[in-house]
Amino acid sequence: MSLNKLIEEFLLERGALKVGFSTTETLAGGPPSIDLAYKLEGARSAVSFALPMNRDHIRAFFAKEDRGPHEIDNLSTNTRSKGISWELADFLKKEGHAAKGLNANMKYRMELPGWELEMHPDISHRYLAARSGVGSFGWSGNVGIKGFGTAIILGGTLTTAELEPTDPIPEDESFCDQCKLCVSACAGGMFEKDKETSVTIGGHTFTHAARKDLVLCHFVCGGFSGLARSGKWSTWSPGRFRFPENKEELAKEFFRSMPLYAQRPPMPGGYHHPSLPGMTTYMTCGNCQILCFGDKKQTAANLKLLHKSGCVLQRPDGSLYSLPAEEAAIVFEEMEPERKKLYC
Repeated sequence: MSLNKLIEEFLLERGALKVGFSTTETLAGGPPSIDLAYKLEGARSAVSFALPMNRDHIRAFFAKEDRGPHEIDNLSTNTRSKGISWELADFLKKEGHAAKGLNANMKYRMELPGWELEMHPDISHRYLAARSGVGSFGWSGNVGIKGFGTAIILGGTLTTAELEPTDPIPEDESFCDQCKLCVSACAGGMFEKDKETSVTIGGHTFTHAARKDLVLCHFVCGGFSGLARSGKWSTWSPGRFRFPENKEELAKEFFRSMPLYAQRPPMPGGYHHPSLPGMTTYMTCGNCQILCFGDKKQTAANLKLLHKSGCVLQRPDGSLYSLPAEEAAIVFEEMEPERKKLYC
């Protein structure tokens, strides 16, 4: 049995939805984040795989019924991805090849200026997955799989072994039909609806929506603010800061929100981000990734849950609750000024 087949069986037995392989040749000409040598000197190949997230927990998250189960599932799936990738590295070492497992998330090239905002990954799982055919890009820029959508966590392992590369998914076999419902799931409106951006890796060009400003993602997915531009729904963040169209004003508003965010009462759950020592961060969004289930009707149902879920407020004890938009606005306006200033 070939080493490719052994690796594929190893990963499928551990719950992977799909497995792919790329090499330094098939990754040639790509951005720095697919330079395998950055993490493993002499690396010749990368193994990519995907794990599913729990859909029932995602729907409870969208409906504002309960955020805890999805946060736990998301974090545990990321942890499981890392564990599997390191386990595969140990397997490859026993086969006589140098190998290194990769974290599923939260590993950045911290030596680069401005890394805190740009967050360039050490190795891009999205690029590896798209080039090796594990999945393909959706309009949001998240990678998805036909029949599963983008509600997945990617993982990978690097090795000096010479593996046989697999091909990208042809455009006509992509899970994404460009319904663009994901655009409406972003409270900050980060994604362009009609403008594309692209990346070329190993002679293959991949396209997805252009982003208006990455600060919008930090603002919303970071939990600093969550009220949608329409004012009719929110993420699980109780923040109500503005999203100015001007880039400089947006950056000022974002940085103004940070110390106020730190003064809010602790929310239930949360995790410690390695790049933010001493600060607990919370899963309040990620909507663009978890919205798509690979079926337009199911994805539309998810978006409807989100848009009808109301707007989140925070009690003094840190707990969260949701009210219809108009009621939430009244309650917020009646909040005592010292509390209110932490959220807007």
